[in-house]
Amino acid sequence: MFKKILIANRGEIALRVIRTCKEIGIKTVAVYSTADAESLHVRFADEAVCIGPPASSESYLKMSAILAAAEITNADAIHPGYGFLSENAKFSKLCEEHNIKFIGASAEMISRMGDKASARATMKEAGVPTIPGSEGLLDTFEETEKLADEMGYPVMLKATAGGGGKGMRAVWEKEKLKEAWDSARQEALACFGNDAMYMEKLIEEPRHIEIQIIGDSYGKACHLSERDCSVQRRHQKLTEEAPSPFMTSQLRKKMGDSAVKAAEFISYEGAGTVEFLVDKHRNFYFMEMNTRIQVEHPITEQVIDYDLIYEQIKVAAGIPISGKNYTPKLHSIECRINAEDVYKDFRPSPGKISTLHIPGGHGVRIDTHVYAGYTIPPNYDSMIAKLITTAQTREEAINKMRRALDEFVIEGIKTTIPFHRQLMDHPDYIAGNYTTKFMEDFVLLPEE
Repeated sequence: MFKKILIANRGEIALRVIRTCKEIGIKTVAVYSTADAESLHVRFADEAVCIGPPASSESYLKMSAILAAAEITNADAIHPGYGFLSENAKFSKLCEEHNIKFIGASAEMISRMGDKASARATMKEAGVPTIPGSEGLLDTFEETEKLADEMGYPVMLKATAGGGGKGMRAVWEKEKLKEAWDSARQEALACFGNDAMYMEKLIEEPRHIEIQIIGDSYGKACHLSERDCSVQRRHQKLTEEAPSPFMTSQLRKKMGDSAVKAAEFISYEGAGTVEFLVDKHRNFYFMEMNTRIQVEHPITEQVIDYDLIYEQIKVAAGIPISGKNYTPKLHSIECRINAEDVYKDFRPSPGKISTLHIPGGHGVRIDTHVYAGYTIPPNYDSMIAKLITTAQTREEAINKMRRALDEFVIEGIKTTIPFHRQLMDHPDYIAGNYTTKFMEDFVLLPEE
């Protein structure tokens, strides 16, 4: 087992990793930018190293600074959390070259599954259902137009290096294809330095359901059931739940088996998520694979009583998994609490938290790094907390979430709490009747 782990991240996920490490007797090293000097992950780690100024490119994305911090503190492993360098093949390779264990996927695995066109081809080869679409990348607009005519509209253009909804365009009619092709490529080039595109058939009334998997270094994998992430705004998840209200035991077995097949086909090591689009007829199609821990991992932990961070560490240390697939016994919902003004198009709202009251009680979990007096920097993602409620049934979990949101007081900044309060009262959400298009028709009521 590792003696000391450096956490190459910030905020709540850094604190989450530190907590598990402390529980199992592993020393921790926090890295931080000057903007995060007062963050709790810095305070609670055994050691902390400042790695640069606020800009991510000069701190949390600066591989040389992070590796130097690992070497001067004698860390024998690095946990990347999510975001930043967690799916960076070059960083995974550099860790290997410096004899530091990267607690995540290998460089080869990240490259294979990080490029969406390559991942889709790999999954097709593995026998996992994929969305009908282009075989590899599209070289010209003429080729794209011809394929769209053959598949039939609507279609979805996607940047192969995309993420967070960037470089994606839904096209419902032929006349709009050229405009979408040009704008998607321009956006992809600006965001990722890569304008390569592929195209898929657009799945109507889709749900975004993902399967959590764990694979060990001996070629074995298992799944830990599903999460429904369909409530999204501009392809960014707002809330998630486990299990999915759309799921049946038969569909869970099929999707779980496909996810395990995918992981074992590529000899995947570590925690990962196989993401699927599921249509209204419960046909499911591979969308992408995330080769890291997910923001929404706590709801899986809650419904099967399982520490995913501990499992990541054990697998990285060469300990085999049990191989058991899991079925959820409880219901858990996560609301992402972002520092955003929901009444001004979810505009970021950094600043100082003047008052903070955290909800509590049975079945309520908060993952956060903020406190009263903490100043949220404008340099990073706006998520400041995850509120998770767990109960015997979905109805009870929703009722518990309503109560917890009413107790959650954050003053000094704007947050997404008002949105989540209204979501928990929305009849379609209560009925479990929602798709990835849910937010297009959601009307936010004025504050009382």
